[in-house]
Amino acid sequence: MKKKLSAINYLPAVALAKAGQLLATVLLLPLALASASAQTLAPIRKQPFNEPLEKYNMPPAPPRKIETSPRMISQFGVFTSFQANVDASGNNILGDCANEPSISVDPTNGNKMMIAWRQFNSINSDFRQAGWGYTSDGGVHWTFPGVLQNGIFRSDPVTKSDEVGNFFCLSLQSTQAQSFFCDDVWRSTNGGQTFTEQSPDEAGHGGDKEWFTIDTTGGTGHGFLYQFWTGFFACDFGEFNRSIDSGMTWQTPINIPNSPDTGALDVDTNGNLFLAGGGSPFWCVRSSNARDPGVTPTFDQTTQVNLGGDLIQGGINGIGLCGQTFIAIDHSGTATNNNIYVMASVIPFSASNGTDVMFARSTDGGVSFSAPHRINDDPVNQNKWHIFGTLSVAPNGRIDVVWLDTRNAANNTDCQLFYSWSTDGGATWAPNVAASNSFNPQAGFPQNQKIGDYITIVSDNTGGNVAYAATYNVNPNAVAGHEQDVYYVRVFPSGGPTPTPTVTPTATPSATPSVTPTATPTPTTTPSVTPTPTATPTPRPTPTPRSVPTPRGRPTPLPRPSP
Repeated sequence: MKKKLSAINYLPAVALAKAGQLLATVLLLPLALASASAQTLAPIRKQPFNEPLEKYNMPPAPPRKIETSPRMISQFGVFTSFQANVDASGNNILGDCANEPSISVDPTNGNKMMIAWRQFNSINSDFRQAGWGYTSDGGVHWTFPGVLQNGIFRSDPVTKSDEVGNFFCLSLQSTQAQSFFCDDVWRSTNGGQTFTEQSPDEAGHGGDKEWFTIDTTGGTGHGFLYQFWTGFFACDFGEFNRSIDSGMTWQTPINIPNSPDTGALDVDTNGNLFLAGGGSPFWCVRSSNARDPGVTPTFDQTTQVNLGGDLIQGGINGIGLCGQTFIAIDHSGTATNNNIYVMASVIPFSASNGTDVMFARSTDGGVSFSAPHRINDDPVNQNKWHIFGTLSVAPNGRIDVVWLDTRNAANNTDCQLFYSWSTDGGATWAPNVAASNSFNPQAGFPQNQKIGDYITIVSDNTGGNVAYAATYNVNPNAVAGHEQDVYYVRVFPSGGPTPTPTVTPTATPSATPSVTPTATPTPTTTPSVTPTPTATPTPRPTPTPRSVPTPRGRPTPLPRPSP
């Protein structure tokens, strides 16, 4: 059992940090991590998962005395990671936890970004809330205004920006009885400083592992919000719905062919909606009429995608996923326009341990997909893990991919953020580049044994903006002496070596059952972590109060299996 937080234990550490002496402690971090004898692995489970991935197990943590240390700035070569979950003075909060970050970037001003995350106010409780932070200086300084709703269990944060820079945050809600897993959307029109709930609590329907996207094309579906979730743990029923009024109201949910889940969505330049999910098999499903406000959406194309393995829960991430399915569509207007890319970290079919970041592409509107391509270029080794693989497509068509990687860890557990990219639509890939210092992903557990289920990236023409969780900060009262925090880092091709591309296999037809067919057109040496005291950012603004919604009636939930 972990000891309770104590000011007596924290004060010496804080005093040392303020004196600039904490650096000596942190410099020993690589040695401490390297001394770990072996990795600790949780049981590996493949889909379908028979219990929800989010659980309301504990009540909110009681109030406590807050102690701080300087925020962490972790330098690794040309890549700088800045801590985002900081207090009003820009300091690290000792004894809290933040993970599972989702980032959005204002496309009209790349200096403005926001990150949402799972906020644990105390490592002594796994009660989580919807935390977020924003920046207006390109991620160097972050402001953490607090949580969307105090005392309300929220998880699975997903954020998006529309084309004019409004930020949206989708958040899962539940009760201690776990009688439902509903969600709702919040919107910010001031760069993430404040958020306003678009609809009454739970009005978005939804369910566990929900994800959404926004149609930013100029067609009839402009501004529509689309979301899907795991139907087995739905708020009431269904697996998919949409909002045509920015999340204020949501249509009645419907089901998706083959019930893909634990995935993501995107819209092509013609307004066609694509979603990808599953485990093995993976599916890419299209709706060509979801953009029509006058009809109930249907799904007219369903294609099986081979990613060479299965999604899993467990391994080095405890009770968490080692990855989920991501989809991204090229909007560049170039020769690769409307290419569809699907990616996931999977355990290979032939393996009993370890994961690889696997990629497949479609150049024909999702009718067929290429054979799976392994993005991590280290020698095949089932003891190595490559988790949380995710991708983004820049406006100029470059594909950026990031993930957490154990290739350089003697204990096969300590992770670094890694990066690769493609400038020819995924046909060839640059050598992998390490973009962060190493850290122990199994440290800092807040009575919730995982470091989230995903990380995220948003690309522009010169690089990618990444939000990830890491355990650089020292906390003697936390698991393994470190705590989980959220970091921002910018990755970019010029930070890596001269590309010697690896080739993606050519596209091959995939098994394509159609539902209601409709014709429609070398590792880098890890330098030490450097905590850097920084100037106090401008105090955060007070969030705009919202009116308390009138509770709405909900249909009686369908029977759920026992965990």
